[in-house]
Amino acid sequence: MQLKNVIHHDPVRQPVFSRLLKGSTGFVLAGIGLLALLQSCKSTNGEETANNTKAAPVVVSTEVVSLQKGRLSSSLQIPGELVAFQQVDLYAKENSFVRKLYVDVGSEVKTGQLLVTMEAPELASLEAAAQSRLRSQEALYIASKSNYERLLETSKTPGTISQNDLDQALAKKNSDFAQWDAAKAQSREVANRRGYLEIRAPFNGVITARNVNPGAYVGPSGKGSEFPLFTLQEQKKLRLVIYVPEAYTGYLNQQDIVNFNVNAFPNEKFSAQVKRLAGALDSRLRSQRIEMDVTNANKRLLPGMVANVMIPLSTKDSTFILPKTAVVSSQERVFVIKVVNNKAEWVDVKKGRETDGKVEVFGELNAGDLIVKTGSEEVRDGSTVILNSSLQF
Repeated sequence: MQLKNVIHHDPVRQPVFSRLLKGSTGFVLAGIGLLALLQSCKSTNGEETANNTKAAPVVVSTEVVSLQKGRLSSSLQIPGELVAFQQVDLYAKENSFVRKLYVDVGSEVKTGQLLVTMEAPELASLEAAAQSRLRSQEALYIASKSNYERLLETSKTPGTISQNDLDQALAKKNSDFAQWDAAKAQSREVANRRGYLEIRAPFNGVITARNVNPGAYVGPSGKGSEFPLFTLQEQKKLRLVIYVPEAYTGYLNQQDIVNFNVNAFPNEKFSAQVKRLAGALDSRLRSQRIEMDVTNANKRLLPGMVANVMIPLSTKDSTFILPKTAVVSSQERVFVIKVVNNKAEWVDVKKGRETDGKVEVFGELNAGDLIVKTGSEEVRDGSTVILNSSLQF
């Protein structure tokens, strides 16, 4: 409007401004046309995008497997320890001195075999005193018994012995008998203590440690001996001890046979039989202690060896088994893709054991369901699936 007013009041410049006004109108018309074209293109692209969004993705030539039940056999490797079937540390019961040793480290001994003799001079004095007291009490009892019997015989004549004298004689006889009995017990105690000066093997085994020499002062643990005289182990039969995690406690039962190997003989396999199950979980390890018996007649296996135990994990009931590639594990869920009427359906599952590229799955599945063999989040839930008939089985 201002431009038109300038042209109208200025006759000199009117022709020039008229030409400029005509040129500006052309530019404006060209701009309006370009804007309309861009708006048309934007509208067209928006419609195409909306149509593409509404269209369900299609997966072509998807390979599927038919879900079936089976038994998945695998094994679990657990470290174990071989220990002696029986082991004992032998201490001296009496404070004494070692007189003679009859065995040494590595000696194989039999039950009852003499291992060491000791001497304690004070026990000889105690034994002599006990024998003297025993004889004294025996004599007193014999005298009181004879006195009572004479009084009893005399009392048969009325008025000769009062009942009080007879009762006192009976009490003296019973008291002397009790004292004699106590003296006999004391004498046996001293004799038993002298027997402790000889230490014998409590079972068949091998001496694996010796901590004394002749002349050493020994006694009970903490009262003369810091270490035991000997350590005796039974080695012809060993215990294999393992701790089985909670998830695998149901796979081993008594009398089951397991195989193991040791580092000393890496190419050899040994067998053991399950004998003892703890029946409870260790509160710290959350595992069950299981012991197996190992026959070791040739004594090649040694107590303390670490064993690699292979536990067979064979299921008793059949479960659904799929290739590991069929199970999709995302940050939010674990699922398989089931095909129903050419539609993909995500089914949440839980995985069990895995072996040889296969895995146990548990979920809302049925035998014969078609499962995408190679699952992926790209196969969206509800999308159309075109199956390659040559890949179905």
